[in-house]
Amino acid sequence: MPNPFNQKIIEEFRARHGRVGGPFEGARLILLTTRGTRTGNPHTTPVGHYPDGGEQVLVIASAGGAPRHPDWFRNLLAHPRVTVEDGTFTYEAEATVLERAERDQAFARAVEADPGWAEYQARTDRTIPVVALRALPKDGPPNVNAGSMAEALKVIHDAFRRELALIRKEVAERGTATLGAQLRVNCLTLCQGLHNHHTGEELGIFALLADSRPEALPALDRLRREHEHVAELLEELRHVVTDAGAAPGPVLTEVDRLTDELEAHLAYEEEQLLPLLAPAGTAP
Repeated sequence: MPNPFNQKIIEEFRARHGRVGGPFEGARLILLTTRGTRTGNPHTTPVGHYPDGGEQVLVIASAGGAPRHPDWFRNLLAHPRVTVEDGTFTYEAEATVLERAERDQAFARAVEADPGWAEYQARTDRTIPVVALRALPKDGPPNVNAGSMAEALKVIHDAFRRELALIRKEVAERGTATLGAQLRVNCLTLCQGLHNHHTGEELGIFALLADSRPEALPALDRLRREHEHVAELLEELRHVVTDAGAAPGPVLTEVDRLTDELEAHLAYEEEQLLPLLAPAGTAP
């Protein structure tokens, strides 16, 4: 059983699809469920994470700079298969402790994004571990934390809204400095995630509605065109982000363009599709 402080965060996280208030408001959190080293019993802990591109995220076993590794880290050393909840999806992952240069590079990215990690390292003689959590392949659609297709669509959309707002804030805070390696990864991960989501929509929900709800065809045609436009904006963002000397100014311009266009797209999609996807007799 988590301590009362963590339990409150866990309950709020699950109830609000990854959003929490208080000191962790706006933070990138996941719920990490590990197995006890001796008992094998599940233990769930809220931890911060960083995108690492593709199907992998990074977590840092800082324990606030304590002399001992946190319990969740010792657990995953014994049982590397873990469960991850990110507020939108729940999935099984394989935990791998990064070694030597790979660990140092990832930790340096984290310090650049938040100097507090360096302060934690300075408090302890142990080398603070960095762990990669890689999603395991799964047959069928991903496990969305929602009770209906309509709710799932809204939950996924809101996750993109939150991540885009967080990236915008991070870019704006860079001022005149260079973009930074971790922020570059955050942007590119968002781009790939949106591409994957739109591809999945066209193969899944759009195809389903085209067959079952012919009245939706005009809206689906418009949404497909909007997907093409969003893809162009994502390519522009990728272009400025991958420039070795990327400055926050041009990146912020592209993030703002993407934010405005994507919000209009998501709002129209929800207006048109949620009523069609909601279970009979319920509000979308």
